[in-house]
Amino acid sequence: MAYNHGREDRKWRIWKETEEKILRECGVDEAVIEQIRTDDRADFNSNRRFYRWASDFGEYLEGMADREKQAEVKSVSDLLDEIENETLYLALIKVDRRTLQIVLLKMQGYSTKEIAPLVGLTTGAIYARLDHLRKKLRRILRLP
Repeated sequence: MAYNHGREDRKWRIWKETEEKILRECGVDEAVIEQIRTDDRADFNSNRRFYRWASDFGEYLEGMADREKQAEVKSVSDLLDEIENETLYLALIKVDRRTLQIVLLKMQGYSTKEIAPLVGLTTGAIYARLDHLRKKLRRILRLP
């Protein structure tokens, strides 16, 4: 929510009037009350500038985040397009499409049991394909 200067100004004025009433009842000199008012107003304006800046900056960051959101990977082609590591890309374009479809579905949060009927394989076959791919990638990318 954006900073509402009018609302904050009304709250500040109500607070100041209440405070000044108490100060007058305690016998504080009008010059001192005026000095306190001036100092408090300067503090209020400083805070107002900060909150406006913070609000504007927050909106700017939210807009940047919206622009920077990565497109959701919905197909095997999208998956391959998102790969920036050339070695990994060259390894994955040689893998059969069904295995890449399994990887994509895993990335989207599907369990192996849910994937099996979608790709027409048994859960054992899915585990075997993923294990084979994992070993292949470890060899190619020289991972432990």
